[in-house]
Amino acid sequence: MSQSSGTLSVRVAHIEAVTPEIKRFTLVPPNGGHLPAFSGGSHVVVLIPNGQSTYRNPYSLMSSPYDSSAYQIAVRRVEGGRGGSKLMHERLREGDLIEITAPVNLFPLVKQARQHLFIAGGVGITPVVSQLEELRLSQVPFELHYAVRGADHSRIGQELQRVYGDRVHLHRKNQDPRMDIGAILADRPLGSHVYVCGPDAMIDDTLARARELGWTDSHVHYERFLEQSSGGEAFSVTLGRSGITLEVSPDQSMLEAVEAAGVAMPYLCRGGACGHCETTVLELDGEILHTDDWLSDDAKLANKTIMPCVSRAKCTRLVIDI
Repeated sequence: MSQSSGTLSVRVAHIEAVTPEIKRFTLVPPNGGHLPAFSGGSHVVVLIPNGQSTYRNPYSLMSSPYDSSAYQIAVRRVEGGRGGSKLMHERLREGDLIEITAPVNLFPLVKQARQHLFIAGGVGITPVVSQLEELRLSQVPFELHYAVRGADHSRIGQELQRVYGDRVHLHRKNQDPRMDIGAILADRPLGSHVYVCGPDAMIDDTLARARELGWTDSHVHYERFLEQSSGGEAFSVTLGRSGITLEVSPDQSMLEAVEAAGVAMPYLCRGGACGHCETTVLELDGEILHTDDWLSDDAKLANKTIMPCVSRAKCTRLVIDI
């Protein structure tokens, strides 16, 4: 553990392409030994230096929670994103040392569930991989429905089929039957829980179908990390406690701008899902562009708080309580 930054130093032991857009990185302790334990659904934040700035991107751990000798993450190259994933694809080499945060789990399995259903699309499979591994020794039934864009994107799904057999249902575009989320959720036993991670449309469709079928919100779990969500037009933000005014660039989140100024700010997910960085808005002359999953619709309309990890502003003045 780095004493100065509170991060873990890890070595990139292996890099492999698993789809045309996704690379899987295996990370190990530089001098052997073990990394901190984690549970299925956990993520780490990878620090990616870029000149004078540093990207901090969250990635789900997709390795076995029963093996702490290494972590695995999968990184999808986002062409229209802020650049962190592109740097990892283009610059990271086997043997390089990088910094990551300790694992945090905002997408855990519900231990009391009588059945676990998983719905995933594309790179959204990553947290599910470790969750399935955690369930390997469990007697609780589970099944996975995984949608991908075609055969070139199906490697992880095929790996899971080899391990878990017919509990894994792969939906390859133009090759397999289209995923029917309503049918997946229908007629499930009381006590079932569903976990969804993937594109916005998949998550929104799952939430809508679940409500139509009478699922309670407490039995529906989702996670989304959108690297591109933090980008947008430049704007200014003033830190109310110090009076410092910062410029937030188009490829930077407000949280990153605050960190670059040397001001500490709490965070866990950096994806607008956990609520840890929720910050009070002291003054606003303009509009807040809320893109988080934490604040309620009423809270977003009130514009009294903001999630600096993903949300932005279109304004002439914004003062926050930092």
